[in-house]
Amino acid sequence: MRHDEAQGAAQTLADFVASTTWADVAGQSHEAKRSILNFFATALGSAHDLTVTAALRALSPYSGAATSAIIGRTERLDAQSAAFINAISANLLDFDDTHLDTIIHPAAPVAAPVLALAQARGFPGHAVLTAFILGVEIECRVGNAVSPGHYARGWHITSTCGVFGAAVACGKLLALSADQISNAIGIAASQSAGIVENLPSAAKNVSVGNAARNGLFAAVLAAEGYSASPRAIEGRLGWARAMGDEPDLVRLTGGLGETWEIAKNTYKPYPAGIVFHAVIDACFRLRAKLDQRIGNIETITVQGSALLLARGDRTVRNERDARVSIHHCVACALLLGAAGVTEFSDAAVSRPDLMSLRQKVRAELDASLPDGAARVTIRLTTGEMLRETVTDAKGSLADPLSDGDIEAKLRDCARLGKSDWDVDRVIDRVWHLDSLTDVTSLMKAGVQH
Repeated sequence: MRHDEAQGAAQTLADFVASTTWADVAGQSHEAKRSILNFFATALGSAHDLTVTAALRALSPYSGAATSAIIGRTERLDAQSAAFINAISANLLDFDDTHLDTIIHPAAPVAAPVLALAQARGFPGHAVLTAFILGVEIECRVGNAVSPGHYARGWHITSTCGVFGAAVACGKLLALSADQISNAIGIAASQSAGIVENLPSAAKNVSVGNAARNGLFAAVLAAEGYSASPRAIEGRLGWARAMGDEPDLVRLTGGLGETWEIAKNTYKPYPAGIVFHAVIDACFRLRAKLDQRIGNIETITVQGSALLLARGDRTVRNERDARVSIHHCVACALLLGAAGVTEFSDAAVSRPDLMSLRQKVRAELDASLPDGAARVTIRLTTGEMLRETVTDAKGSLADPLSDGDIEAKLRDCARLGKSDWDVDRVIDRVWHLDSLTDVTSLMKAGVQH
């Protein structure tokens, strides 16, 4: 589909979304299910986190009709509030899916509102999958159009672009007209926010939660007749130029329906920023070479792109810092031979042996290495040098997690998150989502009796 500049990008996207059917997207359904399964894994892992509980306390007194489940818990809230909480929960551990071209984590801001709305209104599974696939498509295309300058300016791209995906997905689920979906996109543009400076804090999750909630709100407002500029994204004073540089309209609207962004989605084996996964993999290989000589390490040098250094060359004070720290990732992988949720906990952050090893790590720029790659060099007290370079980390498109890996991740997260939801039923319902007549059976899949 070609963008008609006379009508505005939002209308071009909306025309595509409104005219696309389940039959058109069914070929992408398996990857969509993998993404939703991963979404449940990360949400279950954080279900009883203090941040999630605090958000529930803050929202519960103001919730409307309690129609929608909080994943991994017994509480229910209205659809918008449940979307906010579930998006926070799914994003909290830095363990969610990743669209590598943009570093957007697609599922949290889109799956959370779609599932909450579907439960509130009783929509079938194939409608949920259709809406989810289209929401991810638009979310990532908007991200493509403004990358990499948008993120480099300090905008948290999952939050800022996630609101567009949420608006489109919820608009599709509500069977809005093309004009109404265009308006929802424009309304979403006025609700887009989130800053990179807040990534090591709970405020990061607020903007991800808002992307989910505000996108649903945009669709509901559009359904009630609210209008927006058809050039809200690319206009002279529109979203893209206000929050970045000249948007790439070809990447925004070119080839709609011919290629699918969800096919480029990846899933993390480690609960850390995606750019650190190559660091962890390299250190696992080096650990095998060290063969019990950890105590003989003199220095550890990590080389990578400017993005790796900007994200990860930091002081580690808490678990949020640890999940975006080159130094902590190195220490865990080398000393413990593991990089799971436990290894990024506050207890691990304050371990003296990990603290000591972190002090031996230094980061260096190597502009020849692409984003997502890393080279780790260890110098031993004997003068011996050990080196490993990883270009395609585990979980990348070149080395993807299997369906079984994602199921195992869900089981591990549910155990660590101390959820009493029935994990087998969640897994079964997600794999058979297209045949469910009502997603309530998935969102109730839960509580064991």
